[in-house]
Amino acid sequence: MNLNEAIIKRRSVRAYQDKPVAPELIQKIFHEAQESPSNCNTQPWHVVVASGNARDEIEKSMVSDIMAGKTPTPHFTPGDQNLKDEYRKRQIACAISLYDAMDIKYEEKDKRQQLMLRNWQFFGAPHAAFFSMPKTMSEINAVDMGIYLQTVMLLMTANGLGSCPQGALAMYTDKVHELANIPDNHAIMFGLSFGYPDESAPINQFDVGRAELGDSVEFLT
Repeated sequence: MNLNEAIIKRRSVRAYQDKPVAPELIQKIFHEAQESPSNCNTQPWHVVVASGNARDEIEKSMVSDIMAGKTPTPHFTPGDQNLKDEYRKRQIACAISLYDAMDIKYEEKDKRQQLMLRNWQFFGAPHAAFFSMPKTMSEINAVDMGIYLQTVMLLMTANGLGSCPQGALAMYTDKVHELANIPDNHAIMFGLSFGYPDESAPINQFDVGRAELGDSVEFLT
């Protein structure tokens, strides 16, 4: 699979096969992702990959916090806040497409909440990665984190894996810091659920599309 194919094929996968990924392949992907560019080669990323019992304990902790009604403790403002104009419209359209794929009506609040809870269950993925950087770093370093995440996801796609980047996994950070052994001076930015995709799952069938090129890019001569 070449780069163009990986970019086009990659999507957010929300259902997975009950099949773990070989540790050697996971290590290979993250080793190759180290080639990602960063500002002044600072390489600000710190990643913890959780599998097996470690993954299950983190899921249990986050779901327990949610069910207990605990207040989220994100280090950064969630990306779905303060959205306006076309950005808010795109967010709503994405949610509608997701609900339609799962045959969930907007008024079915319980079903929507259960679907939302799947975020903290890693959508059934056998592996989850947590990405953090030092709290002293800035927005520029956050850009580096995004570049690195994209590199990881494209490598996963090229190796037959699916993934889903999730800001939701950075919402309940206190216990995750402890369970994932993330340094206290680091801020969790996002998580990534990954594994072998369940291609037959309805939730993996919808396509949210993209804006027209002219809506995002201008060419000056």
